[in-house]
Amino acid sequence: MSRIVVFGAGGRAGRAAVTEARRRGHEVTAVVRDPAKHEDLADGVRLVAGDVTDPDGVAEAAHGHDAAISAAFDLGVAPDGFATAAARALLDGLTRAGTGRLVAVGLASVLPTASGVLLMDTDGYPQDYRTFYLGHAAGNDTLSAATTSLDWLVLSPAGDFDHEGARTGRYRTAPADAASRISYADFAIALVDEIDTPEHHRTHVGVEEH
Repeated sequence: MSRIVVFGAGGRAGRAAVTEARRRGHEVTAVVRDPAKHEDLADGVRLVAGDVTDPDGVAEAAHGHDAAISAAFDLGVAPDGFATAAARALLDGLTRAGTGRLVAVGLASVLPTASGVLLMDTDGYPQDYRTFYLGHAAGNDTLSAATTSLDWLVLSPAGDFDHEGARTGRYRTAPADAASRISYADFAIALVDEIDTPEHHRTHVGVEEH
């Protein structure tokens, strides 16, 4: 049994991660901005207030934990500023806390396709949110450029979430593909698997239904 801290536990990916980790018997600390809005997470879960862009807060929340999952985002903040600030805070705070493993929820748009081209640069891919894509890319670059003992991984759907999809218990790694889908529950299995039995290190990996 591990102790896992989940940042952004109030969102759909974060909630699914909390549920999967608890299903396996892990101790879970769920970090959200406003605990009063997420009291339904508290059954068997330590619920605390926190900000993933605050290094001291990250260190405090992660103290005594073996691993962290970050599923946090803030649409009210410039995407490049939020993603890079979160990456820096996680690198700093988790290292100080002695938390050795980070699995961060990423974005398929900045994942390479089978041809090696980033999904966001393929013909016909929507460009309305390109600033958001580039923000995620900047966060990934911050992790990649860091000299750190933290064993991190960015994990994303290979395409997008199947928002109504059920838990099948099956998934596979895959290059980016706009048509690819995975349910939140199966994505959470992949997240927690990368804590229980890590297979990928300091890279960005996509997963899809199998």
